[in-house]
Amino acid sequence: MLDLNDILVFARVVEAGSFTGAARLLRAPKTTVSRRIAALEQAVGARLLQRTTRSLAMTEAGRLYYERSSEALRLIDEANLRLAEARTEPSGTIRISAPAGFADHLLNSAVFDFLAAHPKTKAELILTDDRLNLIEHGIDLAFRTGILPDSTLIARKLGTTHRILCASPDYLTRFGTPQVPADLARHACVIVGPSVEGASWLLEGPESQETVAVSGRFAVNDMHSALSATIAGYGIAQLPHQLARPALQDGRLQRILEDHTMSAGGLYVVYPSSRHLSPLVKAFIELAVRKLDAQLFR
Repeated sequence: MLDLNDILVFARVVEAGSFTGAARLLRAPKTTVSRRIAALEQAVGARLLQRTTRSLAMTEAGRLYYERSSEALRLIDEANLRLAEARTEPSGTIRISAPAGFADHLLNSAVFDFLAAHPKTKAELILTDDRLNLIEHGIDLAFRTGILPDSTLIARKLGTTHRILCASPDYLTRFGTPQVPADLARHACVIVGPSVEGASWLLEGPESQETVAVSGRFAVNDMHSALSATIAGYGIAQLPHQLARPALQDGRLQRILEDHTMSAGGLYVVYPSSRHLSPLVKAFIELAVRKLDAQLFR
């Protein structure tokens, strides 16, 4: 007879991508996970996972079985959570992943407001530019930017972000203000990337796009460091509008070539497709969407 727990373990192994990740997620010994997978394969009469010392992959039978069984598990999970949702307020710990630096100017206030509104909740932030496997790391939701690759995650687009060209008033006084995009090639630019050489910026103007080769004296892979270098007068930078806004308002930065921007892609909140949104996660997403929409897109 099929054991529903064996099917659940199989789904978690697939989603985590490994027996070790599934064991961590289920808080069970790896040997238990392996035993349950073996029992399920015996019960259904087919090999579901192809295992080697270095990799794990679904067989064709496993792929078909996962597609059907994960949907059934989702419906059961949804039924249980909707009952809980009707009678409980958000409680428990929510684990959130976001790009490094994202929390400094956008996410912290949403998390603090959420904790204040729901005293029975706790929050854990994992700030990294790596796109973590949400199932394996026990993450409830993640904020991601740019263009999302195809995946099994559910993604909700919050809006589209863009970058603008900025420089310090002191830099512009010393070296002049670019009048057209081609002028950037003759200026020092703060590069967000691995090298001060070989960079290019794709500018979106009122009528067309234009690619300009740029270089400078300072390169960094962190937007906050790029902002600091720009304020310090080390050149012209393309910065997220919401990040540059305070420095523009108090005069530490000045916008240039105002009719040209650079698309930074979308801002998304993503969560595992195998999980119905719990009251905890649902409440946080609703609050965060309101906060970020007010800060980013208005």
